[in-house]
Amino acid sequence: MSSILDGFNASEHDVSTVSYGPVPAGTYEAMIIDTETKATKAGTGRYLELTIEITGPEHAGRKIWERLNLENPNEKAVEIAQRTLAQICHAVGVLTPKQPEELQHKPMQIVVAVEDGGSYGPTNRVKVFAPAGKPAKPKKGQPVKLLSEPDDELPF
Repeated sequence: MSSILDGFNASEHDVSTVSYGPVPAGTYEAMIIDTETKATKAGTGRYLELTIEITGPEHAGRKIWERLNLENPNEKAVEIAQRTLAQICHAVGVLTPKQPEELQHKPMQIVVAVEDGGSYGPTNRVKVFAPAGKPAKPKKGQPVKLLSEPDDELPF
């Protein structure tokens, strides 16, 4: 029986473009490609994890994750998650989703920032979700409000 690696030669593949660091801050075309409901580590709530893929033109294929604490004893965390989810729903044109999968594979624009991830190093955070083809930048002179600020009391 032959090995699945028979005939593979790593020297035939360009690995110079492989990057595991954050994408540069900016506006990107993107879509949600996966959604998963998970329990918090403390077991006191659930969050919706969204896998967002940049579709291009630059950094196509790179992924960013968003966690929405939709069931949590921390009311502020739930409020932030609901505002972020509302922005996502408007961006993808699904205002009353019944299942998370309804948000998938619909084009949108995202504004991404690079933030300090502590011991993990720099990380990406989506600050704005907007419909595809519309400017996703804040108005001139208006700061972008972070939609899902980290909270040390959240159970994950």
